[in-house]
Amino acid sequence: MKKLITLTVVFACIFPFGTYAQETYGRTLNLGLGVAGYAGYYKYVNRTRPVLYLDYEFDVAKNFTLAPFLSIYTYSNDFYWNQGNNPPQNYRYRETVIPIGVKGTYYFDDLLEAHSDWDFYLAGSLGIAIVNANWEAGYDGDRNYYHDGNSLFLNIHIGAEYHINKKVGVFLDLSSGISTLGFAFHGVK
Repeated sequence: MKKLITLTVVFACIFPFGTYAQETYGRTLNLGLGVAGYAGYYKYVNRTRPVLYLDYEFDVAKNFTLAPFLSIYTYSNDFYWNQGNNPPQNYRYRETVIPIGVKGTYYFDDLLEAHSDWDFYLAGSLGIAIVNANWEAGYDGDRNYYHDGNSLFLNIHIGAEYHINKKVGVFLDLSSGISTLGFAFHGVK
């Protein structure tokens, strides 16, 4: 029983309820840093890579926003090729991946009666990942070895934001694509 009371007090201090105000979520610029690797838009990346993320939210309805977004990450790798008239060897390639699309977000602050310092949301994003691959000179093999070019994707997100003040917040977005941690700038026109 003592553990339950302690846990309840800790939870109430971290997530105070009952003192919330109606807010708008739009006119927000979100800048984040994520990690691509074994998951993400392409599951064949064999090590983690940093991802830059940018979106701009605008209000569509009460507690609902849409946000066009853009991400970018790049990596290079070696590919062993042993075919054709060239001698077998490792060839280096570099890929740059630019996912673009739109993210729809529903905020649960009213339902949870969350304190105005916090935002909690569930979102979905739809987009296309534009891929640019460059291969080392002399490679005559399949340049689409790992994928078939640009890729349409649909991801789900769950996240939270803590408002440092009225203009700046810190967010964590956990996604089936690429999860990000970053800053939200509110009231951006």
